[in-house]
Amino acid sequence: MGRVQYRKKTTRSKRMKRVFLLSIVACFALIGALVTLRVYAQIVGAPIIQVPISSVFLDDQGNVIGDRFEDQRRYWVSLEDISPFVPQAIIAVEDQEFYEHHGFDYTRIASALLKDIKAMRKVEGASTITQQYARNLFLTHEKSWTRKINEALYAYRLEIFYEKDELLEGFLNTVYFGHGMYGVEAASRYYFGKSAKDLTLAESALLMGIPKGPTYYSPLADEEKAVNRQQLILKLMENQQFITAEQRERAVKEQYVLKTEDSLVKKKAAPYFLEEVWKEATSIIQKKGRRIEDGGWTIETTLNRNHQQVAEEVIEKWMPEGELQIGFVSIEPKTGYVTAMVGGRNFSESPFNRVTQAKRQPGSTIKPLLFASALENGFTPLTYMKSERTIFTYDNGRQEYEPKNVNGEFAEHPISMAQALAISDNIYAVKTLEQIGYKPFEQLIERFNVQMDVDDTPATALGTSEASLLDMTKAYNAISAKGILREPTYITKITDNNGKVLYDLEKDKRKDKKVLLEQDAFLLSHLLTGMFDPIFNDYSPATGISIRAKQTRPYAAKSGTTISDQYLIGFSPQLTAGVWNGYDQGKQVSEAEARQVTKQVWIEFMEKSHQGLPSEPFIAPPGVRGVIVDIETGGIATSACKKQRLVYLKEEDVPTKLCTDPTLKQQTFEDGSDEDTTPWSIFPFSFFGE
Repeated sequence: MGRVQYRKKTTRSKRMKRVFLLSIVACFALIGALVTLRVYAQIVGAPIIQVPISSVFLDDQGNVIGDRFEDQRRYWVSLEDISPFVPQAIIAVEDQEFYEHHGFDYTRIASALLKDIKAMRKVEGASTITQQYARNLFLTHEKSWTRKINEALYAYRLEIFYEKDELLEGFLNTVYFGHGMYGVEAASRYYFGKSAKDLTLAESALLMGIPKGPTYYSPLADEEKAVNRQQLILKLMENQQFITAEQRERAVKEQYVLKTEDSLVKKKAAPYFLEEVWKEATSIIQKKGRRIEDGGWTIETTLNRNHQQVAEEVIEKWMPEGELQIGFVSIEPKTGYVTAMVGGRNFSESPFNRVTQAKRQPGSTIKPLLFASALENGFTPLTYMKSERTIFTYDNGRQEYEPKNVNGEFAEHPISMAQALAISDNIYAVKTLEQIGYKPFEQLIERFNVQMDVDDTPATALGTSEASLLDMTKAYNAISAKGILREPTYITKITDNNGKVLYDLEKDKRKDKKVLLEQDAFLLSHLLTGMFDPIFNDYSPATGISIRAKQTRPYAAKSGTTISDQYLIGFSPQLTAGVWNGYDQGKQVSEAEARQVTKQVWIEFMEKSHQGLPSEPFIAPPGVRGVIVDIETGGIATSACKKQRLVYLKEEDVPTKLCTDPTLKQQTFEDGSDEDTTPWSIFPFSFFGE
C-alpha cells in the first residue's frame, strides 16, 4: 500500500515538474515571440498610410463643382473637421476599449470564440478599430487564417508607430459606407449633402451604423434596419456616457433628411469641361514632379457657373430630338479663361468632346482669318472685287474650281470686303486668297496656332481644311483681345492635400503672343459686326439678320455652313463664344430647325451671359478712324447716297471722294421697300467708340 502511494506521489511530482517546465518553455516562447514581433516591427517600420483621395474641382468663385476619383470616392478630413458625435458613435458600437487596448481586445476575442464554438459557426467578430483600419488599408475581406494573421501583424505595427487619434482619423477616412463612398466625408456628402463637420447626433449615429453591413444598413437600401441600428448606437452612446438620456431622446425624434439627389454623385457640373481640366492638371502636376494619381488635389478652375448654366439651358431649349450633336465653348478675351463648355448633348452616352477632339470643316468661319491676312497684304475694308460666276484654275492649270454662294446667286457687281464678309460671299473670299497667295494665309494660320493643314487649293478660302471648334474660337478670341493670342486655359491654381500650392497661374505666367496688329484686330472686329446689319443686304441678306432682333449690344461674329456642319463664332469685348452643330458621322444637315440651332444658341447665350454687364463698345486704336461711307461706291456718304454705313479704316485708307463723285463706279441695286437703311452708327446704343 505504501509502495503504491509512493509511486503515485512520484508520478504526480514528475507531472508537476513537466507542467512547470512546459509552462516555463511556453513563457519563454511567448516572450521570445513578443520580442521577435517587436524586433520585426522595428525592422519593417511603420506601415505607410496612403490611400487614393478624391481631387476636388472648384469654379471661379471657389464653389465645389465636382471631383475626380477612379473606383472609390474618398476625401480625407482631419479629426477636428469631423462632428464630435461621429468618433463617439463609432467607438460606442465598434470598439468601446479603443483608447485602452493595444490593437486587440482579448476579452471580446474570448467572448466571440465561445459564441462561435457554441453555435458551431462564426456568429460574432471581435476586430478592433485598429484591426479594421489595417484591413481597409492593406488587405482584402477574404475569410482565411492567413488574412487574420496579416491583419494582426499590421494592427500591431499601427499601434506601435501611430497615436490613437491618428488611427481613429484614418479609420473614419477609409471605412466603406456603401454606394461607392469611402470615408465619413464622402458618406456625409452623399447621404446628407453636407460636410462631416456639420453632422447632427442623429445623422452621425445613422452613418456609423452603415459600415457593419452597407448593403443592409444603408438608409437607401433598408431604412427600417438603418433606423433600428441608429437607435442601438444612440443607446450605446448613452450607456458609455458620450451623451445624456435627453440628447438620445431628441436624436431619436429628429427627422433626418436624405439629400442624395443634390449630392455631387448625382449632379456633376460641366463634365466635358472637367475632363479637359483633368488633362491639363495631369500635365501641370507631372511637370512639377508629382503624381496626379496620389489624389487629394484641390483644382481651382476658370468655370463660370452662370455661363455654364446658361449654355446648357439654351442648348436644351433649341436642340431638336434625334442624333444632331453640338459643341459649345466660351472664352474670356482678357484672360484666355474657358468659362463654359458643352462637348455634346449627353456626356454619359458619349464622352467624346466635340469642342476639343472633333476636327471638322469650319466653312466660312475661316474667312476672318483669311481677311486678316489680306489686311496685312494691302487690302482694306473698302477693297472692292466683283462677285460673279468665276472658274478658278490651280495645280498649274490642270484643275478647275467653281465656287458658288449658298443661294446659288451672285451680286454681279463689285462689293467691298465689309459687305463680302457680312453676306459671306464666296467668290470674294476665293479671289482674296488668289491675290494674297497661299503662303501668307498659311503663315497666319500657324501664327494663330490653329492646328489645320492648309491645302493649296482655292476651296481653302471657304474652310475646307479641318480644325477643332476650340482652335477656331481661340483664334476669334485673339481678334477680340486686340491681336493677343492667349491659349485657352482651364486652371488657375492647384493645391495638394497638405495645403501646399503647387501651381498658381498668376505666378506661373503664361507666354501670351502678339499675332495681329491692334489696328488690324480692330478692323476685323468692326467688319464682323456686319453680319447683323441689314444695310449690307444684297443678293443675299447679311447672315445674322435672323437673330438681329435679339441683339442688344455690339457683337462681332461670323457664321459658317458646310453640307454637314453649322458654325457660329463671335465675341463682345468681354466674351467669345463658339457653337457647332452637326452629326458625328458627317450626315448632311438639312432640317430647317437644325440649321437655326447654332445661331439661336449663340445669340441667346451671349445675351443672357451679358445680363447685368455694361454694354462695351469696340474702341478704335490710334491710327484708325471711323467714316460714314456709301456701301455701293466706297465714297464718303452724302444725303444723295442712301446705303450709308460707319466703316473704320486706317488713316491712310480713309476715302477722300464723295459717294457722288462721277469717277467712282456707281452700281445699280434693286430697291426693296422694306429694306432697313438706317446707318448703324446712330442706333440707340453705342456700338463703337473712338
